[in-house]
Amino acid sequence: MAELSSNLLFVAFILYLVATCFFGGAIRQKNLDSNKNRSATIAIAVTIAGFVSQLGYFVTRWIAGGHAPVSNFFEFATFFGMMLVGAFIIIFFMYRVAVVGLFALPVAILLIAYASMFPREISPLIPALQTHWLYIHVITAAAGQAILSISFVTGLIYLIRQVNQAKKSKQTFWLEVVFFFVVCTVGFILMTTVYSSMQYEAKFKYVTKNAEQIEHEAELTYTLPALVTPYKGELLTEGKQDGFVEVPMIINGKKFNTVIWSVISGTILYILIRLLTRKRLGELLKPTVQRISPEVLDEISYRSVAIGFPVFTLGALVFAMIWAQIAWTRFWGWDPKEVWALITWLFYAAFLHLRLSKGWHGEKSAWLAIIGFMIIMFNFVVVNLVIAGLHSYA
Repeated sequence: MAELSSNLLFVAFILYLVATCFFGGAIRQKNLDSNKNRSATIAIAVTIAGFVSQLGYFVTRWIAGGHAPVSNFFEFATFFGMMLVGAFIIIFFMYRVAVVGLFALPVAILLIAYASMFPREISPLIPALQTHWLYIHVITAAAGQAILSISFVTGLIYLIRQVNQAKKSKQTFWLEVVFFFVVCTVGFILMTTVYSSMQYEAKFKYVTKNAEQIEHEAELTYTLPALVTPYKGELLTEGKQDGFVEVPMIINGKKFNTVIWSVISGTILYILIRLLTRKRLGELLKPTVQRISPEVLDEISYRSVAIGFPVFTLGALVFAMIWAQIAWTRFWGWDPKEVWALITWLFYAAFLHLRLSKGWHGEKSAWLAIIGFMIIMFNFVVVNLVIAGLHSYA
């Protein structure tokens, strides 16, 4: 069953790639009406097939593991990607805008590929996770974040279309920063794939603390060369790099190492792209979005937040507090994950307030959508992978 689950996820990944190509073909056709655009029709059909395949992965992995597959980083990231595709499918049938698929599906593809760089084994749940409230909390939180992410996609398309790419400005600079972080994700995937093919491993013995704050020794296996080592880490594998910097106990050394490699590999890849194309990435993508109405993009962005915000509120705050009370006998404890969930909620509450009360439409709204997604990604990557806390098992 576990092998079937992995195969279904791989099939979904391939189908999303194929659908992206067809969405690219759809925007090149003269008629952008998806009801009369054959490439768009094929693209959404393939997307739905991919979503069904990934849903099959989710169900079969649940059966194989005996619990909902949302309990570690790989499972959560793949589920996040699936929910993003599901949200896009709904948006597509509401607005019939093919160009959104050209940008939304690559985000889902990157999420799945990024997740696949982390351990994929099905493992038993620790006691704190053995409750149905975990499933309810994580599933609704991921669904809310996925819907909110659609606002990022449409906001990004809006800015690519509206910002003057021919001259340097604050807008072009920050837009390029967004693309840089996307490239960092691609760079990390490529770097990890290379070292995985080389079967690289370096084991460290290090000092950590348990739930009672008692120090004890544990082992950690690095799959990328160690630029940073765990707190009081001692290299056990001969012939491997010992690392340069020892991180504090509050930081997960191995996962922080992956973030550093993401930035290094992404920087190299970004420089290569710029040298080869002699253009900013926003400038390269601008021809693909010229024919779409900015008003439609703005509306989709707002509706995504209007729908995603209450779903996120239920999942990341209300259901999360119920689970926290069951698992740790308190509703709120200022754990890093809890704090950033609150920051995310406050930001999108401010987004809706500025939109409805202050009239922040168009470019201002698009920038807010991008900042919101950056907050979600900080929570997703840095808080999950770098900062140690009660959610570190994720």
